[in-house]
Amino acid sequence: MDRALLADFLRARREVLQPEDVGLPRGSRRRTGGLRREEVAALAGMSVDYYSRIEQQRGPVPSEQVLAGLARGLHLTLSERDYLFDLAGHSAPRRVLRDDHVSPTMMRIIERLADTPALVMSRFHETLLQTGPAVALLGDYTRFSGLSRYLVYRWFTDPAQRDLYPVEDHGLRGRVFTADLRAAYTADPTGRAGDIVAALLEASQEFTEVWRLHEVDVTHHNDLKRYRHPELGELELYCQRLVDPDQAQELLVFSATPGSPSYEKLQLLPAVGAGRVVPNAGSSGVGRVPDIGL
Repeated sequence: MDRALLADFLRARREVLQPEDVGLPRGSRRRTGGLRREEVAALAGMSVDYYSRIEQQRGPVPSEQVLAGLARGLHLTLSERDYLFDLAGHSAPRRVLRDDHVSPTMMRIIERLADTPALVMSRFHETLLQTGPAVALLGDYTRFSGLSRYLVYRWFTDPAQRDLYPVEDHGLRGRVFTADLRAAYTADPTGRAGDIVAALLEASQEFTEVWRLHEVDVTHHNDLKRYRHPELGELELYCQRLVDPDQAQELLVFSATPGSPSYEKLQLLPAVGAGRVVPNAGSSGVGRVPDIGL
């Protein structure tokens, strides 16, 4: 435990927070900014004396319960909470990630990309949201149910998924998808990733062989990739990622070199997408692209 750094960190966070940031009235007699020690103590559920001793580098090592209370009271981010636990000599709690919920930040960004192929995916490669041009390019990835929601599962169990890529690229794409699944599995082997891996090991001999390679870094996501479109033909596109670590989501944005044939084809996607038939909700359990005004 580093008492000096812990005290400095708590003091710094207390002094930058304003009463209105944590739902407290400012009052007319407050002369300085920041929260008072008694306010932090009340928010964290502890006595003023106990909190004061921590800031004064006295008293026992704070327990994990005390640290969790301080993290809540001071409205710490996940990274700040983890840092707090490290300073006190404790392991940080496991992060609970809401990867099935598109964060407000991602929503705001994708709303600005109405004329660009872009989509939001979870760390399990489940598509949560697509722009109209992304549907025109890739098809409706949000319509699937069950294990088929996950791109890696479709890749190894549904031959139609591979039609999007030239045959000679299939081997590399399968290795990339498997390496991404391995990263999610390593972080949480008993969770959803474990279910996907178990199902694929039973359903696909090809996946089993790739999984046994233990590859963890196959290629960069923003490398140039080739896509086969049923009406526009082959497109060479870059796929750039914007990662939200707190939500374990990533925004994928597709682009082409200006002036290239693929760039010209991207401009035709809105017209092509307008006539593209996508299954809607019915007995098969598939659904529509979420309506976000795109």
